[in-house]
Amino acid sequence: MATKTLVLIAALAASTFVLSGCAAAPESTEDAAAAEYCARMVTNSGGLEDRSFNQSSWEGLQAAADEFGIEVDALVSQNETDLAPNVEQAVETGCQFVLTVGWELAEATSSEAEANPDLHFAIVDELVEGDNIKPIVFDTAQAAFLAGYLAAGVSKTGVVGTFGGGNQPPVTLFMDGFVDGVAHYNDKHGSAVTVLGWNKETQDGLFTGDFENVSLGKSLTDGLLDQNADVILPVAGQVGEGAGAAILERGNASLIWVDNDGYDTLPAELRSILLTSVLKNTQDAVVDIVGNDLDGDFDNAPFVGTLENGGVDIAPFHDLESLVPAELSAELDALRESIVSGEIEVTSPSSP
Repeated sequence: MATKTLVLIAALAASTFVLSGCAAAPESTEDAAAAEYCARMVTNSGGLEDRSFNQSSWEGLQAAADEFGIEVDALVSQNETDLAPNVEQAVETGCQFVLTVGWELAEATSSEAEANPDLHFAIVDELVEGDNIKPIVFDTAQAAFLAGYLAAGVSKTGVVGTFGGGNQPPVTLFMDGFVDGVAHYNDKHGSAVTVLGWNKETQDGLFTGDFENVSLGKSLTDGLLDQNADVILPVAGQVGEGAGAAILERGNASLIWVDNDGYDTLPAELRSILLTSVLKNTQDAVVDIVGNDLDGDFDNAPFVGTLENGGVDIAPFHDLESLVPAELSAELDALRESIVSGEIEVTSPSSP
């Protein structure tokens, strides 16, 4: 009898072991944290598919969702009256992290961050102070310096042009770098390429006063083309598509895009005129900041994208690579290294 009892106990123990072995593994602390974490993004009035910083920021938040298994969503502002209410609505969702995009959202971000000290905020393209606000800014003048040098090197007319959507630091920072890049090329090559549309000394130039009206971009670009400009840098979000349309119509100039690689984001018909793009690596910055927040390592020190940390650069030449001589490409590589090392200092009143 005793032997049978021992056998039964052993069998029960074995079955218990098998059942426990089949049980689901306990959820890790990281998995649990991600399951409880969510993030919201608020766009400016350009919308999610602005082929500019809204789109790049949203791509970054989506990448964070894929990498960390968190829930994300975006609140799209249709006009200026939506900005503050959308930030307030993002806060009311109960999410731990709120990402806002553009200088227009600075006031609303600051106000909501002050009223909600336990939440964490980040804002793209604007320096906003606050214990719980992480600015994400980019020294785009460094990359635009390369683009200006490139533009001067490929120009056949000796005239290049630029214009902005508005006279504000995130815009004029590109234009300052572009003008200085052209000037550096002139110094190195004894040439006299001129830049239409921006005067760094007076901090004044051509602006549409708008980031959405494509027709304004076309008309301004027509004016630049009429003055023999054969490389155009629009810093105006969607308005820049009008520049592309004007160049495509004329067929005698090339386009430099900003924020993301226009070869991937612009209509395919513009690829044939796209020389390069001045890149801001917003996507990776957003992923890193969300990851740090999940790990409990959020801080309010501004992230500043530079050539050195890969936050800014210029895109490949894609279909127009044949326009860029090997010597010029090598000069650009050397120029990049000189900026990173500090041998060449790119400055602007708008530098972050």
